[in-house]
Amino acid sequence: MTGKARTRRRRMLRRIIITLIVLALLAGAGWLAYSSLKAEYTVTYDTYTATRGSISNALSFSGNLSLVDSATYAASSSGTVKTAYVAAGDAVAEGDRLLRLNNGETLTAGFAGRVNRLNVQEGDAVSQGEELVQVADFSHMKISFRVDEYDISDVHVGDACAVTVTALEKTFDATVDSIDYISSSGGNVAYYTATAYVDVDDESVLPGMQVTVSITQQETTDAVILKVDAVSFDATNQAFVWMKNEAGELEQVYVTTGVSNGNYIEITDGLNEGDVVYAEAETQAVSGAASLFSSLFGGQQFNQPQGGPGGGMQDGSFERGNRDGNSGERSGGFGGERPGGGN
Repeated sequence: MTGKARTRRRRMLRRIIITLIVLALLAGAGWLAYSSLKAEYTVTYDTYTATRGSISNALSFSGNLSLVDSATYAASSSGTVKTAYVAAGDAVAEGDRLLRLNNGETLTAGFAGRVNRLNVQEGDAVSQGEELVQVADFSHMKISFRVDEYDISDVHVGDACAVTVTALEKTFDATVDSIDYISSSGGNVAYYTATAYVDVDDESVLPGMQVTVSITQQETTDAVILKVDAVSFDATNQAFVWMKNEAGELEQVYVTTGVSNGNYIEITDGLNEGDVVYAEAETQAVSGAASLFSSLFGGQQFNQPQGGPGGGMQDGSFERGNRDGNSGERSGGFGGERPGGGN
């Protein structure tokens, strides 16, 4: 081998050695950064307590109040008002006299209600057909509300419903009286008109006011209930919670669920009133080097701890060791929750 060949060989070996050293340093730095990032991920738990209470979910619709009985009485011939038996705002019964004209004509109420408007006074001249007095029944009113094609199969004549007057925050019991099953809409979603009647004993409730009609679908009372945030689901959509065993370690406890309103859920088996459960809430505290590594390799943002009943994470919550970058996202969920439902 010539001198030049030996020189080229030494140079090549030197390049290979330098390359291997650089690669080793990079690998070591990467492993240290990954280890640092991994060590910063911990799992903390919020605590929730099973309590006893009631849950219901309901379909909710919007509508307006309208009068059922309203009549305006007019003179059948010209004359003069001889006697006014009522004033505006007076309550009247069916058959009560309202006005008497000098020609002998007497106007009487055709139903029980209240004088909404009195247009004349005694001695006023009136012409044939002139409207003199209006009577309306404000104690018995009607609500018409639209039901879309997704909910119409769950609404039936005879269903009990709660009618809440939005402006007054007052609620009255009612019953679905009729449903028009011929769609009244021409858009992408079909709507059907349902009607309910409501009796009110409050003079502040007036026709035209907006109302919410709620029809209860499911309800449970005196049940063990738990915040839905405390319930997790496995790969087969079976519900479970985390509880401490006698050794103070967390273990999965499978539960049977019932009625849910999207906020609380009924636990029919697996928990007792007063049991404490834990819901996973991952936190992230990244050092400078780990933050750089995370930004280079797509670090994952984790949810901050959510407060349980009573507000915030309670004292005594603990960490279950270190985790890698998995978010621990729950699988499964609650099905069948309807828009606006629930209390």
